[in-house]
Amino acid sequence: MWLVWRMWGHVIVAALVTLPIAAIAARQLAIRREKAGQPHPMRTALLDLGMVVGTLPWLWMILTPSNGTNDINLVPFRDLAAVLAAAPQTVVVQVGGNLLVFAALGALLPMRSRRMAGVTPVALVAAAGSIAVETLQHVLHLGRVSSVDDVLLNVAGAALAALVTRRWWADRIPAGVV
Repeated sequence: MWLVWRMWGHVIVAALVTLPIAAIAARQLAIRREKAGQPHPMRTALLDLGMVVGTLPWLWMILTPSNGTNDINLVPFRDLAAVLAAAPQTVVVQVGGNLLVFAALGALLPMRSRRMAGVTPVALVAAAGSIAVETLQHVLHLGRVSSVDDVLLNVAGAALAALVTRRWWADRIPAGVV
């Protein structure tokens, strides 16, 4: 885990330092929304900033250039099998990290938008975001492997996070939507 701290400690510290700034920004956003007559201004401001602050550090990590090879893997579960055969620390970092990329989005999006209340809409948004990130990794030649397994894990993480917060949004699901 020391390697993780050495590689990404600056991102973790930056994310923690931004929390008070995000709280101030949420308050300012809520004031603007209240003046505009929007419903639930503080709630929506906190949810919006929570999705951003909870997702940006992961995107920073993913889009940081690496010394690896720029490659694409479109065969499902090939990279995941290799990761699962690695040291336990590698499994935790790789699988856990990919599950957390869109977890904040998955947890908070259904509470923010009635149209996004449900695991399926969250999974679709996470899939679109993850495909965009994997495409950027490849197009920008960041020395990273763009893998369908990363997309699958990112989507699974968002869907699981949505299920964790289901009690706060389940009553918002429009009729006929799962």
